[in-house]
Amino acid sequence: MTQQERTPPPAHPLEMIPLFRRWPASMPRNLLYTLIWSSLMGVVLTAGVRLLTNDSVAFSARLWSMLLMSNLIGIMVHGGSLVASRLLNGWPRRARGLPRLLFSMGLMAASVLAGVGLGNMLLAGVSPFQLLSNRAVVLQCLVIAAFVALLMYMVRNATERRVARATEEARQREFLASSARMLAEARLKALQAQIEPHFLYNTLANVVSLIGPQPAQAQHMLERFIDYLRASLAASRSEEATLASEAKLIAAYLDVLAVRMGERLRYRIEVPDELSQFRIAPMLLQPVVENAIAHGLEPKVEGGEIVLSARVEGEQVALCISDTGVGLNEHAPRKPGGGVGLSNLRERLRSLYGSGAKVELLENQPCGMTVRLMLPLNVSPTSIPSVP
Repeated sequence: MTQQERTPPPAHPLEMIPLFRRWPASMPRNLLYTLIWSSLMGVVLTAGVRLLTNDSVAFSARLWSMLLMSNLIGIMVHGGSLVASRLLNGWPRRARGLPRLLFSMGLMAASVLAGVGLGNMLLAGVSPFQLLSNRAVVLQCLVIAAFVALLMYMVRNATERRVARATEEARQREFLASSARMLAEARLKALQAQIEPHFLYNTLANVVSLIGPQPAQAQHMLERFIDYLRASLAASRSEEATLASEAKLIAAYLDVLAVRMGERLRYRIEVPDELSQFRIAPMLLQPVVENAIAHGLEPKVEGGEIVLSARVEGEQVALCISDTGVGLNEHAPRKPGGGVGLSNLRERLRSLYGSGAKVELLENQPCGMTVRLMLPLNVSPTSIPSVP
């Protein structure tokens, strides 16, 4: 790490104005700010002399001399502060209270005297060393130095408080966002813990019932159930999954159910090759498919079809789980809990993508529902600085 990296450019008085905080601190920026600040001081001093004294010098000549003097003082103060900060390895920054203020006042006094002396030499041809014998000029320089030192002391403290406050707010946002993500994942795992034993017991019971009359079906169901368990175990241990791996898990899950439901369950998975490696959160789509089975197809006597599709829409990927189940039919029998699953899904997407993702619930014609997830195309869920 270099000395410049250890000691970044100091705060500038112009940063008191929010407009000038838009650009990060740097040596060129601070030098430009010093010229702007010094020129403004020259204009103010010129106006003050004209209003408060009987100044006989032409306004343009007085303005020129004030601008030259104020910019020389500003450059000396700027250079002196920068050199001292580097030589002392940032000691004025780490010091607090009176020591830092006294150091700043001494530095400003020397810088102001140097600037005034150089200005008098250029404007009037007076040697800078003659200023030391003029008590009035020396006193004026000390007053200016005290004002500048106090101003910079206040600006530095205000900047440090602002940075500390912004850092603390960012830390709090990160903590809240991390907590929201952990809560969503915990709820998902709790939901899986409730669903998986039920699915496990039903599947094993179906396998046992098929061993005698339909051994081939029992073998197929058991093989696909093993595929499902293998895929779900891999997903539970990973922070990310691909759309291809999620589709593979869903296909295994639906194959197991298809043995039990027979012709009442048909499905299609339409994932284009260019989206097969699109990264999503693991187990993101399966709860939606389970919801479509439980609340769409199972209540319907003749069953129906489920379609999982993916396509690019602008800067987003649209993932659709459509079914031809009962839809929003008020008279159809319905299992409790459908709204809870979608609520959990929305909360999980919010914790993973912030405002970059959304869930849409659409009614199909002539029957059934579509759940559409809109995810950002070029953003991985684990790379998002999560938002509460």
